[in-house]
Amino acid sequence: MTGAHADSPTPEEAVSGGPAAAEAGTEDPAGHPPPGGAPAPVVLRFAPLPEHVRTARLVAVALARRVGVEDGLLDEVRLAVGEACSRAVGLHRSAAPHVPIVVHLNDGRERFGVEVVDAVSGGPVPKPEEDGAAERAAADSGFGEDGGADMGLAVLRGLVDDLEVELTAGGGVIRMGWPVSARHWAG
Repeated sequence: MTGAHADSPTPEEAVSGGPAAAEAGTEDPAGHPPPGGAPAPVVLRFAPLPEHVRTARLVAVALARRVGVEDGLLDEVRLAVGEACSRAVGLHRSAAPHVPIVVHLNDGRERFGVEVVDAVSGGPVPKPEEDGAAERAAADSGFGEDGGADMGLAVLRGLVDDLEVELTAGGGVIRMGWPVSARHWAG
C-alpha cells in the first residue's frame, strides 16, 4: 500500500464515473485504473447516504476474509471502513450531495488495501516551500491534528497501523491496509 499510489486516480477522476454502482474488474466505470495501477477486484461507488456505509463495510470484510486477513483483524477492517466511509458521507452530504463516494478494495498477496475517495475535503494544495503551509491547509480542511479538526481521522489513526491520508486540490483519499496471511496464497 505505502508508496505504490503514484497512479491513483485523483478524487475528481474517481468520482466522475456516474451513479451508485459496485463494479468488479480492472477499471472503474469511467475507465480509470484502480489505485496503484493494480487490478482492484471491487470498486464501490455509492450515493452519500448513511445506509450505504453498512454495505461498504460488509463488502470490505467479506473480501478481507476471502483474501486471508486474520480473523482478529476483521473487526478493525469493519470499523475502519465504516469510519472512513461515514466521514466521506458526512462531507459529501453537506457540500456535494450529488457526488458519489468511491471505495477501492485491493486484494494483494501481501496487503489487503482499502482506499476511500471523497471529492470534498480538498482545497488548494500548498507548495512544499511554504513554511507551515501543509499544516495550515490540513487544519483548515479537517485533515489536521488540531483540537476538534476531524474526529473521524483521529479514530482511524487509532485503529489502523497502515494509514495514509492524502489531501489534494479536489478532495481527499484515505488509504488503509492490513496484512494477508501467506498461508492463504500458498495452496
